[in-house]
Amino acid sequence: MPTLTGKRSKKRGGAKVHKRGNKKYSINEDPFFSHQKRRRVEDDGMDDDDGDDDDDDDIVVSSASEEEGVAEEAEESEFDRETADEKRQRVAKEYLDKIRAIARREKEDDDEGEEDEEEDEDEFGGRVRDGVRDSLVSKILQQEQLEESGRVRRQIASRVKKPETVDNFCALVKHRHSVTAVALSEDDLRGFSASKDGTILHWDVSSGKSEKYAWPREDTLRSHGTKDPQGRAKKHSKHVLALAVSSDGRYLASGGQDRHVHLWDTRTREHIQAFPGHRGPVSCLTYRQGTSELFSGSFDRTIKMWNMDDRAYINTLFGHQSEVLTIDCLRKERVLTVGRDRTMQLFKIPEETRIVFRAPASSLECCCFISNDQYLTGSDDGSVELWSMLRKKPVYIIKNAHPFFLKDNKFDNGDSEKIPNGDAENFKSNPENTQNSTAHSWVSSISVCRGSDLAASGAGNGYIRLWAVKSETNNIQPLYDLPLVGFVNSLAFAKSGEFLVAGVGQEPRLGRWGRVQAASNGVAVQSLKLL
Repeated sequence: MPTLTGKRSKKRGGAKVHKRGNKKYSINEDPFFSHQKRRRVEDDGMDDDDGDDDDDDDIVVSSASEEEGVAEEAEESEFDRETADEKRQRVAKEYLDKIRAIARREKEDDDEGEEDEEEDEDEFGGRVRDGVRDSLVSKILQQEQLEESGRVRRQIASRVKKPETVDNFCALVKHRHSVTAVALSEDDLRGFSASKDGTILHWDVSSGKSEKYAWPREDTLRSHGTKDPQGRAKKHSKHVLALAVSSDGRYLASGGQDRHVHLWDTRTREHIQAFPGHRGPVSCLTYRQGTSELFSGSFDRTIKMWNMDDRAYINTLFGHQSEVLTIDCLRKERVLTVGRDRTMQLFKIPEETRIVFRAPASSLECCCFISNDQYLTGSDDGSVELWSMLRKKPVYIIKNAHPFFLKDNKFDNGDSEKIPNGDAENFKSNPENTQNSTAHSWVSSISVCRGSDLAASGAGNGYIRLWAVKSETNNIQPLYDLPLVGFVNSLAFAKSGEFLVAGVGQEPRLGRWGRVQAASNGVAVQSLKLL
């Protein structure tokens, strides 16, 4: 009988072969069974293509600019092929190298005055220096993490130097109508401002050079998601009431009378998309720090959540019984809002709960986070309140914080008196030198330098006031008065605390019940010198 050993050995020694049509197909040639990563396979394919190109001796690069263009395209394609984990790892390494450079400079400054007697180093000398440098890096990272989380507060208020001259505010950008909102980028290099006539400006903080955002045509707005105006209006109102810039500086959000949230690209200054959903004017906007989550408050008494990366609506928060005026958010999924229902509400998003804080006898106009557990508000009766999450009422009140007529700019702490509920007045009211019932004394804006004890409040009485927030004693101490004529409708501190930006107008942000003819509509900046 004939044997089949030859055929069997041939089948065992080689791979299994399948026939596809008239061609033979091997499993080893299938990329699905390859143990290499897809990226490596693509790179090998590119290498093979490069090898084929090398064989062509007729191809000659005509100029150095083409070589640079090819190199840039290769670098861009390499970044495009990055996965999310690889990009995250690359960014983390770059940030760590930056922190190490800072630690190295600090170590060199410390060792600058010391003389090293030993010229020869042992084999462990380099390791010891690396260990000291890494310990400095870890300290810097821990300090930044504590400041970002709010566990450690920077002591900036005590270091602010008193302004030498009276008129220190410098007009940076001019608007035709009253400025309603200002915002600063994360790096404090760029700023954004909006006014009642719908003008949105993008300006440089150092030079003041500004560029205008152009509103698209009506048909373009409809293609971007806007709905037809309701009521008697025939066109979309361009009256802007709020601005917010994302942490990465890519997106600018605006809201106003047309009941839409508009998304802009800060690099091209073009309109990207409009988000309908609110049934009233959008009065306030804020981004959650470090994310693309946007929160919008409206006169329809609701707060809506959006994801700007996905261009999607997330959720609606209910609780206010009247118009929502101001909103703020830190890194935690907590949103702080105030409304005309005389309440401040803290929404805890993951727990789906909220805490209601009730004002004593006035309507709250503005609010901001000091930390995750402390908050600051301004009222329409001219008061500034300090709140704690452990108490439903203010732990400290400064009444008449912005009196309309002020003969003496200095506070007399001796006249301050405690009132029965543990709050405090900054001084006794005197009808002869104050008119606290007017709209000029309303605290229309308030801001806190992130992660610090320095705060500022603005009204229409001609002054911006700096405050020191004392967390140990739960009180607020006045620092200095910064003269600025007009209604201060918006305030923004630089992250470093080196300057303060104010949006000023002849009229209040949300109405026309007051007017200051001598005021200039625009953005003013005040530099703060730290000791």
